[in-house]
Amino acid sequence: MTNERIHLNTAAGVIEALEVIFGKRIYADRAVERILKDNKKWGARDRAFVAKNTYDIVRNWRLLWALLGSEPQLKRKHLWELFGVWRLYKNRPLPDWPKFEGLANFEMPEYQNWPLEVLESYPDWLHHWATEELGSEWPAIAHEMNQQAALIVRANLLKCTREQLIARFATEDIPASPLPDTDAGVIMEKRVNNFRLQSFQEGWFEVQDGGSQKIAPILDVQPGMRVIDACAGAGGKSLQIAAAMNNQGSIISMDVEAWKLHELKKRARRNGAHNIETRVIEGSKTIKRLADSADRLLLDVPCSGTGVIKRNPDTKWKLDETHVRQVMQIQADILEQYSAMTKPGGRLVYATCSILRSENEDQVAKFMERHPNEYVLISQERIHPSAYSDGFFHALIEKRA
Repeated sequence: MTNERIHLNTAAGVIEALEVIFGKRIYADRAVERILKDNKKWGARDRAFVAKNTYDIVRNWRLLWALLGSEPQLKRKHLWELFGVWRLYKNRPLPDWPKFEGLANFEMPEYQNWPLEVLESYPDWLHHWATEELGSEWPAIAHEMNQQAALIVRANLLKCTREQLIARFATEDIPASPLPDTDAGVIMEKRVNNFRLQSFQEGWFEVQDGGSQKIAPILDVQPGMRVIDACAGAGGKSLQIAAAMNNQGSIISMDVEAWKLHELKKRARRNGAHNIETRVIEGSKTIKRLADSADRLLLDVPCSGTGVIKRNPDTKWKLDETHVRQVMQIQADILEQYSAMTKPGGRLVYATCSILRSENEDQVAKFMERHPNEYVLISQERIHPSAYSDGFFHALIEKRA
């Protein structure tokens, strides 16, 4: 790629994205989406250049500033220098532009033995927390979360089989293959705007990470059951559950934010999922009305999002320790209060997209200590980030009959 051509306007798009992400605290996906929308004349290669370079620089933010020998600065002059160091770090030549004059005498420092938190670009507080809780597992996890996420989708089994979806993708010029250890996961081996595909618009698939696809099956739902997805958001797992139930039985999808449930309704119509009812959580009364009613309960609780840094790399720089501790209190409250919706003999799954034990095993252990005679812990698993998965955790808990 040393002969890669670089254009001033697309490089400027990367600089603008960095300004928005770090200066205005806008998340990277929205920042890039807005810049691409404002530059409709860019071709596919240009758009891919802006998106990839923006995400890669965000992933390596701390390392690049260290290579430059500077604290992070958001003036355009310094961001252009950072962009230049990024290209030099990747052994790519710098165009003969005035914007790179400050790098004329730049020499790459010997960085190979720098600390992990610098090499992999993590803030000190997160590095120390993860080191304490994950120990020798942390270096590999830290590195994996700095890789580009694969594009994984889930075949909607209400409308097609996985094999039929892969064949359909072939007609849309998209090579794809089955995702191991899932019944409906598919790896898309070509990056496209999948929301514009006819197969998506007809409800044949939903975008869903490989690790995320492994959460709902732990519930072992059966047709005819009553299932509550109590932190449903826009409902990816509710749709997966509907397919597993073959539209038989009922799913109550709940959230505190009505707009997310509105989005779920649209997705359910596209998916042909007819057994989903949405309810806004307006307070404790909403939960109490459903006490002892669910055969299965999914608590995919709010979390730090440290497990999905691979696809949301600026999470590293927007999170702080105070926020994570506040989220942990919310998790404990949800597990304590919402678990009451499980009927005697029923089962619940507590899940997060976090790598931290504090949000995972520790939360479950504290809950079990409070309810030693009411609940039984069946199993728990932490899914490490990997080539086809973000970081997740799930625990299966049974309510005694």
